[in-house]
Amino acid sequence: MSLVPPMSNTPSPDAQGAQLQPSVSLLDNLRQELVRHPPFTQMAEADLDFFLRHASQQYFAPGEVLVEPASGVVAQLFYIRKGAVTGVRGMAELSGGAFQYERGDVFPVSAAMARRAVTAVYSASQDTFVLSLPVADMQALAERSEPFADFLHGRILKFLELSRRALHVAYASQTLAEQSLEASLAEVARKAPVCCAPATPLRDALAQMLQWRIGSMLVTSPEGAPLGILTRYDILGRVTLAGVSLDAPIGQVMVQPVHCLTHTHTAQDAALLMSRHGIRHVPVTRDGVAVGIVSERDLFAIQRLSLKQVSTAIRAAPDVATLQLVAQDIRRFARSLLGQGVQARQLTALISHLNDVLAMRLLDLKAAEHGVDLTWLCWLALGSEGRGEQTIATDQDNAIILADDATAEQRAAVLAFAQDVNQALDACGYPLCKGGVMAGVPACCLSLREWRERFAHWIDHGAPQDLLNASIYFDFRALAGNAALAQTLRDEVTEAARRTPRFLKQLGLNALQRTVPLNWRGAVDTDAAGTLDLKLQGAAIFVDAARIYSLAHGVAAVGTRERLEAIGPLLGLAPAEFEGWIGGFEFLQMLRLRVQLEGTPDAPAPNRIAVASLNDIDRRILKESFRVARALQQRLQLDYER
Repeated sequence: MSLVPPMSNTPSPDAQGAQLQPSVSLLDNLRQELVRHPPFTQMAEADLDFFLRHASQQYFAPGEVLVEPASGVVAQLFYIRKGAVTGVRGMAELSGGAFQYERGDVFPVSAAMARRAVTAVYSASQDTFVLSLPVADMQALAERSEPFADFLHGRILKFLELSRRALHVAYASQTLAEQSLEASLAEVARKAPVCCAPATPLRDALAQMLQWRIGSMLVTSPEGAPLGILTRYDILGRVTLAGVSLDAPIGQVMVQPVHCLTHTHTAQDAALLMSRHGIRHVPVTRDGVAVGIVSERDLFAIQRLSLKQVSTAIRAAPDVATLQLVAQDIRRFARSLLGQGVQARQLTALISHLNDVLAMRLLDLKAAEHGVDLTWLCWLALGSEGRGEQTIATDQDNAIILADDATAEQRAAVLAFAQDVNQALDACGYPLCKGGVMAGVPACCLSLREWRERFAHWIDHGAPQDLLNASIYFDFRALAGNAALAQTLRDEVTEAARRTPRFLKQLGLNALQRTVPLNWRGAVDTDAAGTLDLKLQGAAIFVDAARIYSLAHGVAAVGTRERLEAIGPLLGLAPAEFEGWIGGFEFLQMLRLRVQLEGTPDAPAPNRIAVASLNDIDRRILKESFRVARALQQRLQLDYER
């Protein structure tokens, strides 16, 4: 072996860059040290020993270069035991392009995997001890250790998985869940469904339901494809009160089309589908053939506080006072899901969905009070709500599109109705927007023609305020009312922006004003209190870039993840690159949720985090996420700063 004796804090001058003498007595200590850091955390002991047997320890003094482009094809993979290494890409140092590796980090992974030279100069920024593993041994270790190979091929995604596992352990004692909503439907719906043909007499179908003590009968084609469904809740209205003979075929009264999911979907997907459509049973298919059925009862067995339970309580609320109480369940439900290890994308989607349900209930209640017909208008969700990415601490961003033929009286009635809705949302825990972006403000309650003119003005002029408006209003989504009004506006705005390169360039330059919180050495940069803003300094960078590229390429998606997934191939990128963007964004979203759930709803800084409070894995992936954000900004810079 080439492992060293105990290190002193003051290395000898002649030790610089030299390989030190081995010491077998350090093997156990080194193994214990390695297992604190990924990917070694997940590796078998025999594979750890393989790494240690083939690694050499080296010392580098401050300023000494470990590897640089002139070194040629990378020959070694480095693991930092102590100290720090800064990488600088040529002139990138002048534009903040440096990055720093610290204790526990492994580098340069990409260059070692591609068998090429590095593109940066890596030098020690303090007294640094590393273990260096020859590339040939790295490849041999990857062949025998799956966790090590996974790490090499997708470092940020592997970090995300480790972080999610740690988060699950941390919240396990707080959650109400008994099983994860992330379980696949193949695991939840294990029994074959009881099915019948459309021509089956109702008498026979109901007898089978009684015999098997099931709440639904799935109607399938001869090939097994779901055609319809009849549940015990449908029998009263569709059979008994309708006076249908029990000799009639079930196909005459079955509910169709039937909402299905595949075996690869999750229990969470089923819960969301049930909530959206007010159903209690979801057939599960594999290659189009019914293989199971998941019921509301199955989901209740998974979690005591269910999505259907919360959404049903919201929909049944008779007044604003009741909604104020029920709204608190959304926060409790979010904490429950966080404890299950549900990922940021799914968690924010569920929170946004429940916020939608609450807003729609308020709209129905207030429309009845004010005598407003919702077909006159389209209520828009904007910003994070429009993208389906709301966190717990969120204010209101909404607007209204009126039909062009709306009368003055209708406009006045709608405006009074919208103001009342805004106040009710505030009472339910969704603060009034400080910037006045609310449907009850006359500037946000416009006809379709007026909205067209307003968007056209923003695109044509591109003044600073126009660009700020674009970052809010361009992420709109129909929530209630006449959705055709929103779709018409969406189609026209997307096409107008795509045909105006100057506006896209202005958006790009404006997005570049946000600074990634990495200092000149590439370490995470915080304020004097050791904190940073996860929204403005992190997530917003991904949101801005996704919006710009989606407008440039005519992508209709509004959510940041969906936008990044769509534009990656359009930009000709390898999946690993845009999946890294998505991973970085979703990690920042998860940290925001953690901060908000651990704090109070009215905390003055719901998006600020103390970096020192993070565990080792989360600190490293936070830095990795910021590096990914900076790389995304550099792409924006190349595309729009010319």
